[in-house]
Amino acid sequence: MKDDRGELDMTKQIDDKDLLIRQLRQRITELLAIGRSHQDLMGKQIQENADLKKDNKLLAKQIDDYFNVRGKGL
Repeated sequence: MKDDRGELDMTKQIDDKDLLIRQLRQRITELLAIGRSHQDLMGKQIQENADLKKDNKLLAKQIDDYFNVRGKGL
C-alpha cells in the first residue's frame, strides 16, 4: 500500500522528526563514547611519552658518565 501522505503532511513531518531525533541521540551517545576512549588513550600516550623522556635522560647521563670515566684513562 502506497503512503499517500505528501511531504507537507504535518503528521509525517512529526514522525520523521522523531526518527531523526532518535538517530541524533544515538549518534551523540556513540560520539561521547569515542571521546572518552580517545581521552583514555591520549592519557596513556602522554604518560608513556613522559616515561620515555625520563628514560632517555637517564640513558644519556649513563652514556656521558661512561665516556667521562673512559676519557680519564681508567
